[in-house]
Amino acid sequence: MRDTGNNGQGALSGAPFLILVWAGLAGAAGVGLAAAAAHKVDSPALGTAATMLTLHAAAAVGIFAVALRAVWAKIWSAVALLMLFAASLFTGEIAYHTFSNDASFQMLAPIGGTLMIVSWLLVACLAIAEALAKR
Repeated sequence: MRDTGNNGQGALSGAPFLILVWAGLAGAAGVGLAAAAAHKVDSPALGTAATMLTLHAAAAVGIFAVALRAVWAKIWSAVALLMLFAASLFTGEIAYHTFSNDASFQMLAPIGGTLMIVSWLLVACLAIAEALAKR
């Protein structure tokens, strides 16, 4: 995943930077939502969303670590981005609905949840593909 080309953009370019920044922000948001669910808003859904966001942020960092040594590094990175997007979509809709009492975007939570499942299935498929490629 190291950028060996000299494209003038440096360390702040590309998927590695985006994955780690997004994961850090998502993890922090997840902890913040957990605190809100525990102390401010009586909503089991918000607590679940906070857990999902924090868990998937940590998983994305782990997937990025795998990508650093993987045969298909760019695909692993894409899966980490998909996972972060899915968890953000799921959690964002639940948080929005909880805090605003507006269900206008309620279809986004199941879309995000489905994409989280897909991202985990892709992790499993990529792990098998990596094992076969390194034989």
